[in-house]
Amino acid sequence: MSNQPTVAFDIDERFSQVQYLDVDADQAGQRIDNYLVARLKGVPRTHVYKLLRKGEVRVNKGRIRADYRLKAGDLVRLPPLKVARKAPPKQLSQGLGRVLEKAILFENDGVLVVNKPPGLAVHGGSGVDLGLIEALRQLRPEARYLELVHRLDRDTSGCIMVAKKRSFLRHLQQSLRDKSAGRGGIVKVYQALALGSWPKRLARVNAPLLKLEQNGGLERIVKVHPEGKASVTEFAVLQRYRDYTLIEARPITGRTHQIRVHAQFKQCPLAGDDKYGDDSANRALQKLGLKRHFLHASALEFVLPGDSSATRVDAPLSDDLAALLQLIEAQKLPG
Repeated sequence: MSNQPTVAFDIDERFSQVQYLDVDADQAGQRIDNYLVARLKGVPRTHVYKLLRKGEVRVNKGRIRADYRLKAGDLVRLPPLKVARKAPPKQLSQGLGRVLEKAILFENDGVLVVNKPPGLAVHGGSGVDLGLIEALRQLRPEARYLELVHRLDRDTSGCIMVAKKRSFLRHLQQSLRDKSAGRGGIVKVYQALALGSWPKRLARVNAPLLKLEQNGGLERIVKVHPEGKASVTEFAVLQRYRDYTLIEARPITGRTHQIRVHAQFKQCPLAGDDKYGDDSANRALQKLGLKRHFLHASALEFVLPGDSSATRVDAPLSDDLAALLQLIEAQKLPG
């Protein structure tokens, strides 16, 4: 007998009848399987593929494969669906709602740039009830489309982009790929506090990074390894202190934990980093009020669709990091 919990299924009011969906120009170009997964919240991906195989989902009255790419003007037929009964999502608190409203640094009809507070995951799951993207969707219930353009670690504060149109998401994610390939694209700027004295001539780290899983896949660890993916970060010194160096980091590629691991690789791990840092130094910093790694996405520079010039958005240091810098200001070194 199976020990797996029984999953209850209901007819969701949203999907209780046959639906016909018109594909607009902003939705064109995406695969039908991804289109369906994004719209059928609560329907397992495996069930989406089953519907496609059986021909229950049709486009322009015909059967299609999962890799079919939608065109503007296509008509998608959805059958009545059963979805898993789920607990209602955690509601956005008034306090967090006010924080996020004040944290919006830039907005137009296609994109939001938010100064993400530290401690807030970018999306829910894995024990996180409410992430940034879910909170923004509740904050802006009238928005038809809100999707993350990129990600930040939970404890990293600062600039993060959220697309309000799929056309902007495609454009910005292509810009990120262009940046990794050395063809311009989005410029990401971070401020970080490194332990020790950052080498004077160290302006670029080019070291491949390999991502590993631990604890049954529940934890990710990244290390420099010849079999890893090409990874490049540019660094500059902003201020030297007796025991620390405030640095600027500009990742050229976009690997997981890239800045943190490259700093560790050069024997200057980030202050407060509990995964790649120095435990003894971190304990001392905790007494000064640092409860996370000192890494802040301080600026983004990007060109939006239809624009000829770049837009730059800056995010001031969060209060906890600014307070720490004030405490160590007396340790500033000349030059």
